[in-house]
Amino acid sequence: MPTCLPLVLRRCRSCGGGRFRPNGRFRANAHHKLIDAWLLALCTTCGDSAKLTVFERTRVRSVPPGLLDRLHANDPLLAAELLQDPAVLRRSRVALDWTGAWRLDTGGADHLDREVIDVAVRFAARIPVRPVRLIAEGCGLSRSEVGRLAAEGRVVSAVRLDARLTEGFTFTLKRQGLSDKP
Repeated sequence: MPTCLPLVLRRCRSCGGGRFRPNGRFRANAHHKLIDAWLLALCTTCGDSAKLTVFERTRVRSVPPGLLDRLHANDPLLAAELLQDPAVLRRSRVALDWTGAWRLDTGGADHLDREVIDVAVRFAARIPVRPVRLIAEGCGLSRSEVGRLAAEGRVVSAVRLDARLTEGFTFTLKRQGLSDKP
């Protein structure tokens, strides 16, 4: 689950830096019956601002009134929603850096002593993470050990464990013999 807004990866036109921190503020500009709206982000190096296009040259009547109210109120939840929208990211030609912006919630450590663990992983946001990393952190193993267990057939999943995922998945971990290391 996310803990804060991710960094936006984009080149700064002032200092050449490559990371911007969204501050949850919006800017809207109306031209008669048309409106533009942007999510603002500040360069982590120099503080210069960048605009991520939410919509441009859109008829005001086609924008839901609730969305306009949230834009004008600088709703931080709206900023988080828009950063999850692939269309907004593509339109602004940016990528996200989720390093340090999420945490793993395992629901407790009572599952670690079982021989066979069936786990369903749900993402609270579209955070690209490799399943091998989640399995390692959630089960108290190293990533190389998870890879070795997958090669031995003791970690089984329908998804590739080394690919980045943003959708939920399931896996089974067979722990028998884990303490019998040669």
